[in-house]
Amino acid sequence: MSDGHGPSLSPFSWEDPFHLDSQLIEEERMLRDGAHAFAQDRLQPRVVEAYAQEKADPSIFAEMGEMGLLGLTVPEEYGGAGASYVSYGLVAREVERVDSGYRSMMSVQSSLVMYPIHAYGSEEQRKKYLPKLAAGEWIGCFGLTEPDAGSDPGGMKTAAKKTDGGYLLNGTKMWISNAPIADVFVVWANSEAHGGKIRGFVLEKGMKGLSAPKIGGKLSLRAS
Repeated sequence: MSDGHGPSLSPFSWEDPFHLDSQLIEEERMLRDGAHAFAQDRLQPRVVEAYAQEKADPSIFAEMGEMGLLGLTVPEEYGGAGASYVSYGLVAREVERVDSGYRSMMSVQSSLVMYPIHAYGSEEQRKKYLPKLAAGEWIGCFGLTEPDAGSDPGGMKTAAKKTDGGYLLNGTKMWISNAPIADVFVVWANSEAHGGKIRGFVLEKGMKGLSAPKIGGKLSLRAS
């Protein structure tokens, strides 16, 4: 609408206030719409109970994996979709629309576990972990935050020492999403063998000395 003196303005849309849809390519719209349907049909009906009971449902990962929502930006050869970061953001928004806990479960798996393994891991690690993480067969978590330092890497106390055949890690992490149900742990530590620099280590459920108790009584992210 215009009064004849200024630019023509299109009608305001509450569903798309920034006219984002017109800037997306077809693939991005398809992924967004698929994620919207999944979130509304599969996540929305169970979020109230999950939030009230502080229950993280491991089966959600397999359902997300079946929909291709895990590791969206990871190349197809490792089980991902090779999609754009715009697509990833759109999918995350649709899951977040239902609950931050569910979005946290998905984004930790995709961005904080699968991405570093793909970007910095060995080819052997990529082939071993990424396909199962993408399928939701394995659940991953990201161990950075600590009781004393929070998420400040400069204050990190967890340390890694080189041993015969591997590394010995000592330390404590806290507020680690997915940890109580995780199979794969990407843990960050000060590595003695690397001059005290921070390095990431991939741990697996059941390793000696590794425990991941649940933190109860949270005020948010209760479904994760």
